[in-house]
Amino acid sequence: MPPAGHRLPALSAPPPVVSRTRATVAAAAGGALVAAGQTVAGALGVPGWGGEASVEESYARLAASAMLPVSGDTRPADTTAPLDTSAIGGEQLSAQAASLPDLDATSKVDVANLTKAARMGREAAKLERAVTTAMSHGAPKAVLYDGEAFVLPTAGRFTSGFGARWGVQHKGIDLAAPIGTPIFALTDGVVEKSGPASGFGMWVVLKHPDGTGTVYGHINRSFVQEGQQVKAGDEIAEVGNRGQSTGPHLHLEVWEPDGTKIDPLPWLAARGLDVTAATGSRDA
Repeated sequence: MPPAGHRLPALSAPPPVVSRTRATVAAAAGGALVAAGQTVAGALGVPGWGGEASVEESYARLAASAMLPVSGDTRPADTTAPLDTSAIGGEQLSAQAASLPDLDATSKVDVANLTKAARMGREAAKLERAVTTAMSHGAPKAVLYDGEAFVLPTAGRFTSGFGARWGVQHKGIDLAAPIGTPIFALTDGVVEKSGPASGFGMWVVLKHPDGTGTVYGHINRSFVQEGQQVKAGDEIAEVGNRGQSTGPHLHLEVWEPDGTKIDPLPWLAARGLDVTAATGSRDA
């Protein structure tokens, strides 16, 4: 006589649908479930999740429940036969089953959630690496803007802004620092100019992927050549006092793609960089 429907012998052959679903949970419990285990456990109604149990205990219960036998009958499941409600708890099981979503559909949702969590983890790691790399040469600060790294160009003191100064138009900002202080590429780009420049003595000009240009003037030495690819935070030059300068400083300009020179302060601020944090009082 086949065993009663409510008994659970030691060996079992799960029905196809439940087997596939629990296999999904078992696989998830092995690794990716660390990121999205609560989503899976909640969706499948796994007992013992949360409460006073520790996270480790909850994961252990979840993995164990995925491996439990669900039937003592080793014969293929008869999906056409009506559910036996004469067994203990059969009436409640019937009512509960009617209210549950399709298990295959639930599995697909859970796998999608796990995949999304893994993707978000990879993206977070990628962004963290970008900031770490941008600061690896000594840049004082690095941020991410629209997925791209930007850095403070030097560890200088803001001394002069954009606009009229001494009867002429000052087309950039000045950051005072000792001669030899490193100057870093604001963001990824290509070296467009490197060498002598009228008024600046020497300069470096970078062209960035969106067409924007950045200018680093009055430099003491350049460490890059025209046509060279640079990354955010690469050391491209050092602060100097060449050209028409009253003291060692970096003169920084920002050019729009059409060549228009704009105020670097709001441009930098929009990207999360504030060069006026240690504002000075003298012009350079």
